[in-house]
Amino acid sequence: MGTRLKVLNVFKKLHRTRMDVFKDDERALTAARLKINEEFKKNKNETSEENIQQMLKMGSDVETVLRKTVLQVEHVGENRLLLRPRESLLLENVPYCDEPRKKS
Repeated sequence: MGTRLKVLNVFKKLHRTRMDVFKDDERALTAARLKINEEFKKNKNETSEENIQQMLKMGSDVETVLRKTVLQVEHVGENRLLLRPRESLLLENVPYCDEPRKKS
């Protein structure tokens, strides 16, 4: 796959992740869009293949961090927050057990 196509794929993936992570939060959506576009425009004339690969890796890492660790929280009252986890962040609920399991 050509370098240009890889850059475009990372760019699109970041924007798709931004849309999912910051859903219904226009302020965060706009800020993330501006930051993504700014970083790609700032480096659009880069010609060093090594630097481009490093930036592609960083872009992919940022997308992973956004997708796996960012939660939406909304203020719903004084001293109250509403957590809006995405389906992909929810884990199966496993009951807590005080006693460790015995090895068989």
